[in-house]
Amino acid sequence: MVSTRIVQSQPALILEDTKRYLIVTDLHIGFESKLAANNIYVDPKDTISEMIQTLQDIIDATKPDSLILLGDVKSSVESISKIEWSAVPLFFEIGKKIETIVVPGNHDSNIQRLVPDWIAVSSSSGIVIGDVLLTHGHVMPSENLSQVNKIVMGHVHPVYFQEGSVLDGQRVWVSIKAEKSKVFPSSQGQIEITIMPSFNRYFYATYKKNHKRSISPIIEAVKGPSSAKIATLDGSIIGNESMLSSVL
Repeated sequence: MVSTRIVQSQPALILEDTKRYLIVTDLHIGFESKLAANNIYVDPKDTISEMIQTLQDIIDATKPDSLILLGDVKSSVESISKIEWSAVPLFFEIGKKIETIVVPGNHDSNIQRLVPDWIAVSSSSGIVIGDVLLTHGHVMPSENLSQVNKIVMGHVHPVYFQEGSVLDGQRVWVSIKAEKSKVFPSSQGQIEITIMPSFNRYFYATYKKNHKRSISPIIEAVKGPSSAKIATLDGSIIGNESMLSSVL
């Protein structure tokens, strides 16, 4: 039976089936270009080095068989930036140590040009493991995938914004339970949707005042969920469905 659990204090998920998978999402490698446009200069080599080391520490601690990158590995949407040409292949060196699969997101156009031979790239519709669909979250799942009972996605980068709170600007986990028919019209019962936080801890550090929410057709479809839980990276529950508007 497939099981999932969050990695303590990290924006990472473990999925256990016949193999153990480590899942992370929304690395947005190359985001430094947007900072540079606002006269904020960050060396991408430093952020890539930190990201790789953090990921390697998680791999060492959890010992997965495979690593799944759940979309938006790169940051630019329609092109490949100068930073991405060098930084993305540098990051993919991790694939020499562990089987690595990329599920493309909406920012991953032309990523095949940056992917070395040892990295696998799936369809943008996602990967099904057991009864779990792993998808970026920017497209609506096909009715052909209606056998799943759980969706794990990224894309919307849940962050808690509450001025004056010690948690203001912190990445969070969101778990939603909703009527399955809202996602798969021919199905009955409930579906659980786990929304992962961005793996890139700098992504909103300088942008939270101008934060623009990403829109997911999956989340739009399940508005008015039966129930929801919002948790910090360490797993502490801080809210329910009444707080969804604060994080999504």
